[in-house]
Amino acid sequence: MSSFSFPFLRNLALPLRSLSPRLSLPLPRLISLYLPSSRLRFHGVSTRLMASLERKHRIAEIASSIRVIPDFPKPGVMFQDITTLLLDPKAFGDAVELFVERYRDQRISVVAGVEARGFIFGPPIALAIGAKFVPLRKPKKLPGEVISEEYLLEYGADKIEMHVGAVQPTDRAIVIDDLIATGGTLRAAVKLLERVGAEVVECACVIELPELKGREKLGDIPLFVLVNGA
Repeated sequence: MSSFSFPFLRNLALPLRSLSPRLSLPLPRLISLYLPSSRLRFHGVSTRLMASLERKHRIAEIASSIRVIPDFPKPGVMFQDITTLLLDPKAFGDAVELFVERYRDQRISVVAGVEARGFIFGPPIALAIGAKFVPLRKPKKLPGEVISEEYLLEYGADKIEMHVGAVQPTDRAIVIDDLIATGGTLRAAVKLLERVGAEVVECACVIELPELKGREKLGDIPLFVLVNGA
């Protein structure tokens, strides 16, 4: 048995074997027949290459599991529906794990989740990296003393709130949401955390709609995303 193993290569085995009569070949040898270099070796640089290919495969599976619904909630909007992602345990698990892999060694002490879909991805990430989860909620949803930050919508304004004392000046935080569109909500979240002295390391989303240029609202705060939406 080969010592080389990546989960996605096991998934790749079936379509590759369907193309090849060499059904009994070991998987690394079988894959090498279809890769540009027939001398690919499965250590060192080549191992990093295969890890990169696995990551791309996982992201492609995540993207394919997200349903796009036209004209919802109003005409002209292409709604990125993550409920279909949540129905796929493998894709959902991969999305969480990709965030965990990124933040595991960054000394993150706070994962701040934006209501409502940030509450889906934030808690498992926080648990996996040993951080506390802090919900950033819409008005009048948190029972204790809060601070709030207003942000503009297409028509009017809204605000998000955070419990006083939930985040300390010594905390290193990331902000999690499912999607960044115009960036107003994420910017308000960053401001809330910065007002109490926390260091915001990065914002992270499953999906970005690049044409709406939301990341420009974040200024110097980096943005990490898995998928570019339609």
